Amino acid sequence: MNTINTRRSIRKYADKDVSDELLNRLLAEAARTQTMGNMQLYSVVVTRSAEMKAKLAPAHFNQPMVTEAPVVLTVCADFNRASLWCRQRKAEPGYDNFLSFINAATDALLYTQTFCNLAEEEGLGLCFLGTTVYMPQMIIDTLRLPQLVMPVATITLGWPAEEPPLSDRLPLCSFVHGETYHDYSPSDIDRCYAEKEALEENKEFVRINNKETLAQVYAEIRYTKKDNEAMSAGMMDALRRQGFI
Repeated sequence: MNTINTRRSIRKYADKDVSDELLNRLLAEAARTQTMGNMQLYSVVVTRSAEMKAKLAPAHFNQPMVTEAPVVLTVCADFNRASLWCRQRKAEPGYDNFLSFINAATDALLYTQTFCNLAEEEGLGLCFLGTTVYMPQMIIDTLRLPQLVMPVATITLGWPAEEPPLSDRLPLCSFVHGETYHDYSPSDIDRCYAEKEALEENKEFVRINNKETLAQVYAEIRYTKKDNEAMSAGMMDALRRQGFI
């Protein structure tokens, strides 16, 4: 079976190193992924030391896997390198703008996903940390990222010490649109989310949070408007500091 069909987020790791040889091979192979203009607008900061992982942990809400994983990878949208290259070759770069950030972030995320697929094929376990974009300035300061470099993804990596159940996914009909986007009717929404809402673990999730529906847990507890707006402001401020807007 293709590993993508059994992939799961791994948060607990065996006390076993990930060799430099294996890691470097995977990092090099991942570079064959798609990239805008063949520019490879990304950089990867590899964190192995306990000291540096401890410094990164607060930016990720001190999730245990940040300090417990053998390796932490921070993937950055990077137009600094390309800009330096341009200036050193008598060309004036114009990449201090939001479009350039989007292009570099897209490159970085494509690279990240390709790396994840390759790593899991080797039997490694990993977890993608969505917290990277919540408090980016802390990561920027910790990793000493220069202007035109912005963290967009973090991966904890190691050999799995757990086999959690597969997480649920929405059915194909909920996200594939033929020819043009077809907006969702109330009955469409019911059909898209019926299986997810019927899962016992999600029903329990609703119960322990004292809510009526799973959507309320997501909108009112997990990902609130207040938090989204506060972290959006932090993201915009970091983008300004890094020279993208």
